[in-house]
Amino acid sequence: MRTLRTICLMLAGLCLAAMAADRPIHVAIADGGQFLIDGKAVFPIGFTTGPPTGAKAPNGNNGFAELAKNGFVFFQWLSRQKPWGPEPQAEVDALMQEADRNGVKIAPSLGNALTGILPGAEQKTSQLETIVQRYKDNPALFLWKGYDEPQWGKIPPKNLKVFYDTVHRIDRNHPVWITQAPRGTAADLVPYVPFYDVGAIDIYAISYPPGLHSAKPNKSLSVVGDYTNQIREANDDKHKGLMMTLQICFSGVIKPGKTLRFPTFPEQRYMSYQAIIDGARALLYFGGGLEQCLSEEDRSYGWNWRFYRRVLEPLLEEFRPQSPLYPALLASNSSMPVHVTGGQGLEFTVREAENYIYVLAAKREGETAQFTFSGLPQGIRDGEVLFEPPRHVKAQAGKFTDWFSPNEVHVYRFRRS
Repeated sequence: MRTLRTICLMLAGLCLAAMAADRPIHVAIADGGQFLIDGKAVFPIGFTTGPPTGAKAPNGNNGFAELAKNGFVFFQWLSRQKPWGPEPQAEVDALMQEADRNGVKIAPSLGNALTGILPGAEQKTSQLETIVQRYKDNPALFLWKGYDEPQWGKIPPKNLKVFYDTVHRIDRNHPVWITQAPRGTAADLVPYVPFYDVGAIDIYAISYPPGLHSAKPNKSLSVVGDYTNQIREANDDKHKGLMMTLQICFSGVIKPGKTLRFPTFPEQRYMSYQAIIDGARALLYFGGGLEQCLSEEDRSYGWNWRFYRRVLEPLLEEFRPQSPLYPALLASNSSMPVHVTGGQGLEFTVREAENYIYVLAAKREGETAQFTFSGLPQGIRDGEVLFEPPRHVKAQAGKFTDWFSPNEVHVYRFRRS
């Protein structure tokens, strides 16, 4: 029979859990670029946009809850270019409530009118203050989305200062995130760095003809890495988060005269891993809610579940907290002196987590080739090739060799001896 003291302790634990669920999360960026939620590293997976509020997935589950299986998941809410008022506010209120119930977070995008406020615009600044006050303590809030693609839009960086300063003056728990277009150079992006905490570039590499979205000479899949390196170079060592926005579907494949095209699983897998290898600490997938990209069946659900089931879900299983790779996604880049010889175009990163050494490697376009990795600890003998069972590689004297075809990814995990 439980004692009164035991019951009180149980109730106290329930109360503390309830209080924790009702309080805002504290989001920070670690020295290695990792996203920290209440001090704990996570690898965020985002969607622009997520399923409609109240909608179900084809299996009957709540759409939000279905995507929340992927770990720390967030949705970007778009203003739809409407001025802020009762209708958008009611939409965000309902979105936040359902997100909190189903374990996802929200990054509101309030529109350029409120994220590009000029100094002295007191009415707009007051309106922004009211919005930030309303949602800053909401447990479903993740990030504040700043001005969209300001460098491409020729928006002076100083025009972003009011939004950035206002958000941080009122809300110390949630960073400001800005996405740049795949345009310009790293030097062109540097002036914007003081006005965001999380920097991103959106790059949609799959189209007919190839490379419609890229402003670089590279029109192949590996342009994702080029732009990841560009925002990383702009961020420099300024303690900024780095996220990349990748493609489900986008306007360049649905406009009149264009041909609808989606990434295949190998393409999506390569682009996602290349972004991670080159520095991304979060990934966002764009276009799941674009109506022109939905099959007849998916129109009734309001979201591209067909693409999710065929391409994204198998990929995101590799990034979930239950995955053997997840500890590496949270780890800092290792200083282990690993280097590669052989063919050309191989990108890789080394991570150390728990009792394992991970090597994530992806090959750019070109010829199929063998590569030799050197610099592992001398005692390493056997490496598991994750997600390719039963493949293993054998290491000797700190070296191992493996084949890579164009746009192929291998993920190695070595247990320390």
